[in-house]
Amino acid sequence: MKKRFASMLFAVLMPFSAHGAVTELVADIGGIKQVVEISTDDAAKPVLLLLSGGPGSSMMNNAESFTYLLKDKFTIVQWDQRNAGKTLKLNPSPSQPTLAQMESDTDEVIDFVRKELKQEKIYLLGSSWGSVLGFHVVRTRPGLLHAYFAVNPVVSQLASEKALLDTLKTHLKENRQAGKELASVRIPFQADEDLFYLRKWLFYKEGKTYVTSDEFKNGFLQWSKVWSPVWNEVMVTDLPKTLTQVDCPVYFLVGKDDIQTSTRITTEYFEALRAPRKGLFLFEKSGHQIHRDEPEKFQKTLIQAL
Repeated sequence: MKKRFASMLFAVLMPFSAHGAVTELVADIGGIKQVVEISTDDAAKPVLLLLSGGPGSSMMNNAESFTYLLKDKFTIVQWDQRNAGKTLKLNPSPSQPTLAQMESDTDEVIDFVRKELKQEKIYLLGSSWGSVLGFHVVRTRPGLLHAYFAVNPVVSQLASEKALLDTLKTHLKENRQAGKELASVRIPFQADEDLFYLRKWLFYKEGKTYVTSDEFKNGFLQWSKVWSPVWNEVMVTDLPKTLTQVDCPVYFLVGKDDIQTSTRITTEYFEALRAPRKGLFLFEKSGHQIHRDEPEKFQKTLIQAL
């Protein structure tokens, strides 16, 4: 094994595609094995590291649907965070994840990627929950970034959740069950059911009728045993008060119809934020999942911002 891979436990080189090879690395990050995937036909291309939403989710399996244009310009790097995707299959986190642990993991992953690909700076993209980790890097290590892309970012989540609750109560006022369950929601959340009812009826509003099943509820509450403590930490995030100026270029990609992380709140934050260079891109046909709703525009926007 080459010396430059001394820090990894093993690597699997997958078949070449039209865009080159996909290399799956397993690195010792935060005291456990974590999976980092590198897709490139030329390691000299600038690196774009994607920080998945969630927490507890992976973007790897469907990444081709929203990176096929990006691969012409970037080396695409994805990471399955602790207790998510391929990393979870290798080993669960030995302790309850915390926001500080996830931020530390992010720092280690960035250093690992920079070393493996021999690049001093990278481009970073944080989607939803991933934006929490991304803004941590922007705040503490901006010199490592060419630019940061914040996609439907978490800006002031307590305010977003309150606005979401009001919207759902209005939209579903004729639904007796929704009215009863939404009326029980307390913000800040005091029980896992508070977040569950908000997400249940948000997804229902979006047309996902399976959320009324016991299976969905049981699965969500299993997820919340691991992640609700982290999300409660995220709930106190208030970037307009804590991050008013950044020292690297930042670009906001926002779905016009996003009510999970409020488009209005994000837009107001963008306007006030001081940065050496910044941009706001509104996606007219998107909600909270821009990369799924408008994948071509999503990719072209990133490329045009270079």
